[in-house]
Amino acid sequence: MIDRTDIGHRVQDVYGRVGILRDIDPAWEDPSDPPHHRTRRPVAFIAPEHGGREWHADPGTVTRAQTS
Repeated sequence: MIDRTDIGHRVQDVYGRVGILRDIDPAWEDPSDPPHHRTRRPVAFIAPEHGGREWHADPGTVTRAQTS
């Protein structure tokens, strides 16, 4: 599991995707959920190392990536 001290480091999600941890929001609400039905949950924001679309993941399933 990762925490805020891992921001800026390479991390790996449960699907094997590797990227740079940009932030962790402990009480994120998905704006695509219907109003009044949004659930707060912790989210890690991860960006691909060489550019591309950022994704989010449950911080409990993300680990620090091995360095090569």
